[in-house]
Amino acid sequence: MPESGRPRSSKDTFSHNLNFLADQKVNPLLRRIQRGIEKEGLRTTLTGELAQSAHPIGLGSALTNSWLTTDFSESLLEFITPVFDSIDETLVYLDTTHALAYQQMNDEIIWGASMPCILPTDKHIPIAQYGRSNVATMKTVYRRGLGHRYGRAMQTVAGIHYNFSLPETFWRHAFEHDKCNGQTEHKYLQHYIDQRYFDLIRNFRRYYWLLIYLFGAAPCADKSFVQERHHDLQSLSENDIYKPFATSLRMGDLGYQSSAQNALYVCYNTLQSYADTINKALRTPYPDYQKFADPVNGEHQQLSSSMLQIENEFYSAIRPKQVARSGETPIKALTQRGVEYIEIRCLDISPFSPRGIDDTTIRFLDAFLLYCLTSESPPSNPKEYELIALNQERIVNYGRKPGLNVLCGGQELPMQKCANNMLDQIHDIATELDNAHGGTHYTETVIAQREKVSDSALTPSARVLAKMDESKASHIQFNLAQATSHADYFSALNIDTHQQESLMSIARHSVEQQEGLEQEDDVDFSTFLADYFNQ
Repeated sequence: MPESGRPRSSKDTFSHNLNFLADQKVNPLLRRIQRGIEKEGLRTTLTGELAQSAHPIGLGSALTNSWLTTDFSESLLEFITPVFDSIDETLVYLDTTHALAYQQMNDEIIWGASMPCILPTDKHIPIAQYGRSNVATMKTVYRRGLGHRYGRAMQTVAGIHYNFSLPETFWRHAFEHDKCNGQTEHKYLQHYIDQRYFDLIRNFRRYYWLLIYLFGAAPCADKSFVQERHHDLQSLSENDIYKPFATSLRMGDLGYQSSAQNALYVCYNTLQSYADTINKALRTPYPDYQKFADPVNGEHQQLSSSMLQIENEFYSAIRPKQVARSGETPIKALTQRGVEYIEIRCLDISPFSPRGIDDTTIRFLDAFLLYCLTSESPPSNPKEYELIALNQERIVNYGRKPGLNVLCGGQELPMQKCANNMLDQIHDIATELDNAHGGTHYTETVIAQREKVSDSALTPSARVLAKMDESKASHIQFNLAQATSHADYFSALNIDTHQQESLMSIARHSVEQQEGLEQEDDVDFSTFLADYFNQ
């Protein structure tokens, strides 16, 4: 329901907002959607084992290089693009940075799948190192805490984060439009933007099971991933475990899940309710984590004993984001300056694309996110929070199972019917995106996704299993072959000389920046940490 004015049906809300997107002053602004990508990938040996080597020195400092860092493990690369309003420029940038990474890697490849390569025992999975500064130590200690809490193997799972925002000019038009129509009581533009992004976020959480079905590419894993952990997967072969109808094991119990977080309710109704519930988790001690409270051999084992060490430990499929300033917590940045963009975190790496994502996927994401923004988005509650988790569990484990039902608008409906109902309206959004850009690429990608709904054999998860069966290959053998092919692709790329020099200059300068941070520290780490949490 709108904040004020007469009640409108969900259909009325969507039609009203769709007409706004079609407005001649607004529609061209859809060409200026802001997007960025963070793409993870494990460094592995040529035989598919986790690399034990240090982060390549030629790639600069993982702490301060703006285009390449590491995530949990020293072996887990994370490629970061700037913000672009061009899909082609985004993908070319990813191509270039991957090619540059290969120039600096000796006898290693970048694993091209979300579920990891052959892993050693937990204690031999190296945690990322960032140098001797307090900021660097904090990043390493945080990861050490993650290893204690969830196991290091779980942290080697890789994905793609898609960052999305609309230009301020779009929001100004939307704000004035809604004020004129009595659809908002906000007095300030940023407060309006915050609320609209949270409207989008609530709908995304309701509907993102569709993304897991359409783009999930992780139906199986190597047995080295589970090690001694309990699981309910079946044996596919001597070294592989899977679920026959699974889409993305990464998004299920084997991925970023924990008993502590399963008990956590985060309220996405407003920026303030979100901040309040996250802050509560940051300040609530969790008994199971108390055993890691004391330093070992002078090294902190975690940042705190709370349910969450820092905000980023909350494993959500979507996050509201604001770029934090030096030493500033993410929640403080959000509450002081509002939502700048949203981060989508449920995308698997596609083993069928060298860069892990393609233009077709990006276009569908744009249309899907605008669908979430334009649709009616009532407040959520703890009961719906549980139902969203149930839908996710069904799609993760049984997404391709014939006759599967999902919870759709409070009803149990066949998955295909619910998906097609959404795709009908997403197609309308795609039409407006095509009107803005010229051409038919957006509507074509919706048609391609509809075909996956009709025939689950076309989904990435089904294609992975089919390719493995066709070539009699294990998870490791299949993904090693794909990663080797991707390495050949990047090695053969003709990189723009000026861009190469610019990016390598950034990498070289990042080493100096790291050294500067190490020299600037004037307090010990315990004092630094206390100051950080007392903001």
